[in-house]
Amino acid sequence: MTQAVTPQPWNPWRWLVLGAIFLRELALSSLAVMRVTLSPNLTMRPGIIAVPLRLRSAAGVTLLADMVTLTPGTTALHVSEDRSILYVHAMEVESPEAVRRDIAEKLEAPVLRVLR
Repeated sequence: MTQAVTPQPWNPWRWLVLGAIFLRELALSSLAVMRVTLSPNLTMRPGIIAVPLRLRSAAGVTLLADMVTLTPGTTALHVSEDRSILYVHAMEVESPEAVRRDIAEKLEAPVLRVLR
């Protein structure tokens, strides 16, 4: 007999892990922004990217959008009405796919773990 898994969105351990992941991304992004802005050859490649979302709850999308905006070099601009796409402005876009993958793996996946 298998036991049903009960969602625990207020698991303190998961929130601590999410906080640590966010602080790591904050530090790495801050260094990347400093490197670009202090470089003698200012060559930015800004862009607006549509990021498909696996999150659908208002709380989850809001948390992710806030984390994206608080991370230096990126800003959440808009969420589609059905909450399936987050539009993000990024200061340095080498590849739109790389930005999408980074947001999905480094920010959205931990948020999904916290809120499930």
